Amino acid sequence: MKIGNMDLGKYPVLLAPMEDVTDISFRLMCKEFGADMVYTEFVSSDALIRNVSKTQAKLSIRNEERPVAIQIYGRETVAMADAARICEEACPDVLDINFGCPVKKVAGKGAGAGMLRDIPKMLEITRAVVNAVKIPVTVKTRLGWDHDSRIIVELAEQLQDCGIAALAIHGRTRSQMYTGEADWSLIGKVKENPRMKIPIIGNGDVTTPQIAREKFEKYGVDAIMVGRASIGSPWIFKEIKQYMETGHCEPLSVSDKMSVLRRQLKESVDRLDERRGILHIRRHLAATPLFKGIPNFRDTRIAMLRAETLGELSAILDKIESEILIK
Repeated sequence: MKIGNMDLGKYPVLLAPMEDVTDISFRLMCKEFGADMVYTEFVSSDALIRNVSKTQAKLSIRNEERPVAIQIYGRETVAMADAARICEEACPDVLDINFGCPVKKVAGKGAGAGMLRDIPKMLEITRAVVNAVKIPVTVKTRLGWDHDSRIIVELAEQLQDCGIAALAIHGRTRSQMYTGEADWSLIGKVKENPRMKIPIIGNGDVTTPQIAREKFEKYGVDAIMVGRASIGSPWIFKEIKQYMETGHCEPLSVSDKMSVLRRQLKESVDRLDERRGILHIRRHLAATPLFKGIPNFRDTRIAMLRAETLGELSAILDKIESEILIK
């Protein structure tokens, strides 16, 4: 699959952009495990052009994580074009437009998936961003606003006509948020449309190597994007890539997975500080499949997610590994 002149190979697996998740250390880790392209956290166009330092920090990228995409969102055409130019100066490989975020504070204000209620404005913004920069511009969106307005097949053509280089589609509507099952049938219809010439990236409920392979084979997508399944489990990229290449995968050992979680904890604390780093890593610890289904784990889980110091949390992780996971 190619985005512009960039070749990502035959079965690319991409790390989806996720706020408070896809920081630079997590992106680098996913890249090490085989992610073919990674995305930054969401970058607000309004905050970027106002020089908000926290937002500007999201533009920091490293050569080791390439190819990397910076993703921007907003509802004003001029602001989005100006933000695109600022992002281009950070030298990402791709600039992505977020027309898919469903959360109220974004979509409720008309940005992200909120744009699915104003298609003319969505297309206006897309054209403006494409014309503002020289790097490839891509879009990530959803099937539509709700079940009665699943317009993605027609919308995909319109977005392509704006000059984008690839389109990522999450198989849910905005109204679904993250509930129910992702509907890949419409993603498949977009891919089958003979008018579509750009790569189509499928997203939604890719949680195992077997499901990843099924999506490629059944729906013919050019790439898949992994989001929530990577939280607390960045090794999923290695498993998917290995399965796509050989038909089987050898999961990391429990000790290796625990080492990954400890590394995430350390890097989070080093990047932020002890308090904020621990708060940040709790999402990964809460989501990791490594701790799923352990009998009588509730009290340990609560203690793990309430730990306030690096020493306390490290001791709990040591206990989980030695007394619960490895016996």
